[in-house]
Amino acid sequence: MKLRVSAVQYHLHTINSFEEFEVQVTHYVKTAAEFNTDFILFPEFITTQLLSISDNGQGQPIQNLPNYTESYYRLFSSLAMEHGVYIIGGTHVIRKEEGLYNVAHLFSPDGHIGEQAKLHLTPTEVSEWGISPGESLRIFETSKGKIALLTCYDIEFPEIVRMVRGMGADVIFSPSCTDDRHGFNRVRYTSHARTIENQVYVVTTGTVGSLPTVDFMRGNFGQAAVITPNDVPFPQDGILVKGEINNDMVITADLDLSLLHEVREQGSVTTWRDRRFDLYPDLGTMSVETSMTKEMVLQKTTLGN
Repeated sequence: MKLRVSAVQYHLHTINSFEEFEVQVTHYVKTAAEFNTDFILFPEFITTQLLSISDNGQGQPIQNLPNYTESYYRLFSSLAMEHGVYIIGGTHVIRKEEGLYNVAHLFSPDGHIGEQAKLHLTPTEVSEWGISPGESLRIFETSKGKIALLTCYDIEFPEIVRMVRGMGADVIFSPSCTDDRHGFNRVRYTSHARTIENQVYVVTTGTVGSLPTVDFMRGNFGQAAVITPNDVPFPQDGILVKGEINNDMVITADLDLSLLHEVREQGSVTTWRDRRFDLYPDLGTMSVETSMTKEMVLQKTTLGN
């Protein structure tokens, strides 16, 4: 199985209306669609750009972001159906049962919308924005294979990637938002580690530009990349393609899933196969349930059971 992926280095800047946001998003989708891509990845927190819409020059608080949820759904879902592509619409803050959640969304060509809430939250998300962590993990079975959505900080936790690989995911899409080189490198380096440990692809991207009136979104340091295992069929540095740091652009690459199966069986190292369950628990074996939407939802499991 082969598939083509695109990742958007989304430029954040002050806007005056949702229509301006729509024009910008549509531009990126049409750009990627011209390359006949199968998946388009947007960064984490792209909809914070909507908080710059103001009549008094002051940015809106994060609590206002769920007010745009229906318009966000309509825009990305219509673009996915119009162009026949899967779109990971970055993340958008939604409200459920009076709580705020930072949720990655998968918009499918058939109109279905899948959700994966961010599981690990940064101190700023908790203390400054009052966001709550997600409590379930899932993979998504698409016509191009099984994928997972792990947002930014999530990729820094090896346990969670072990789980989605065990559930069958071959490609991890990781929308990100980092404000400096330190944060960017944490996400980048751990993405490389996850590809080596689990012999999967990681597709990641981040926001660029700035929102001067939106708290905690004034600085952004981002670069899109498609990251591979470090073995003979892949590039020596484990980077299939990458963007130019902090530039407004879209990158595209082809992924060959058969190469993953090849290195898992006959690679220079076979990290997925060589795990030592006599020494530690098998996090790749979890109890799962298939829903009507073909999503695999992780049931709460005690470590070691």
